[in-house]
This record gives sequence, C-alpha cells and structure tokens, in this order.
Amino acid sequence: MFFDPRQDNGGLPHSPFKALVAPRPIGWISTRSAEGVANLAPYSFFNAVASRPDMVMFSSAGWKDSVENIRATGEFACNYVGRDMIAGMNASSAEVGPQVSEFDLAGLEMAECRMIAAPRVKAAPAALECRVAKIFEIEDADGNASGHFMVIGQVVGIHIDDAYIRNGRFDAAAAGPVTRLGYMDYGHLGEMFELFRPRLPESADKPAHQG
Repeated sequence: MFFDPRQDNGGLPHSPFKALVAPRPIGWISTRSAEGVANLAPYSFFNAVASRPDMVMFSSAGWKDSVENIRATGEFACNYVGRDMIAGMNASSAEVGPQVSEFDLAGLEMAECRMIAAPRVKAAPAALECRVAKIFEIEDADGNASGHFMVIGQVVGIHIDDAYIRNGRFDAAAAGPVTRLGYMDYGHLGEMFELFRPRLPESADKPAHQG
C-alpha cells in the first residue's frame, strides 16, 4: 500500500509512522524550574546526535514544562530507562501542572548532579548531565511552524551505576533498556551481537572521510 501521510492514514485506524521508526530510546528528561521545582518526563523522540562533543536531542510536542525549565536554566539530565524503571517512567508521564514534581508523583528518589543544578533519578542505571546548546521550533518542508520544539544538549557529565559496568564496558543487557515502539507499545532489548566494519586491503583506495 501507499498513501500520503499529510492527507490521511491510508485507511488504517492509526498512523503507522511511529511504528515504522522504531524502536526509539526514551529520553527521561529531568529538570529543575527557576522556582526550584523538580520535573521529570519521558520523551520518545530522543537520541544521540553527535560525539566529540557528545550531544543528545529530544523533541517536545508543544512547549512543555521540560522545555520551559531548560530555557530558563540551560540545563537538563537524561536518565536511562532500564527494565526496573518502567513503572516510574510511566507514572512520570502524567500531565500535571508545573508546581507538581513528577519525582514525588512517581515515588522516585532524586540525586543531585555534579555539573548541573537539575536532579537525576537516583535508581536509574545511568544518567547524562547536559547543558543546552540550542532550542528551536521545528519547521516543515514548506517552512511552516510545527508546534514541536527540539532541544539539543551537550553532555558534560555521565553517571553509571557500577553494577552495570562489566569488563570496562556498560552492560546494556544487564541494564535492560526500554524502548518506545508505535501506538502504545514498548519493548525490551532483544538479541545482542557485535558487528565490525569491513576492512579494505591496504592497497585499496580509501575515502577521505568515514562515517
């Protein structure tokens, strides 16, 4: 089948777009407002976008408390959603006013960060401390405002629970990352395997830049 997603869902009851771009890591974003209220919310449009320096991004449908707090303070943390964090992550997704802390709502203990004033989820397997690099409203191909706001942050600190470090590497299988699929579906980490890039013979021409 083929259809134009700008027009309809092609006769399907729900748009398949998010199911097709999946699995997606969950950006569990924690901030602290200018008034000192801790905020915590999951975002399914989240990913790493650069390294050296390490950069992450998340996108918010609408100007939500997380974006406002980041605009005001310039800081946020990304908390790792492992299998033991599912209930807390889901509880923190409730829509509440800016005066309510989702940490309290979800019964999650906070821990202070080192490089930023925003808190982090103490029990999370890992967390990234970030300083904002850019906030902007995403435009469509015709230059129209979308009402979605992208936040790009530079990672300035990394917390990892020592229990998830094995042989000098972060053990993702042990941490059990939770991913967002389409509709209301979520997933766990499945089979893991290593795959190395092919090596060209020394005599072969090599590109000037490699991705």
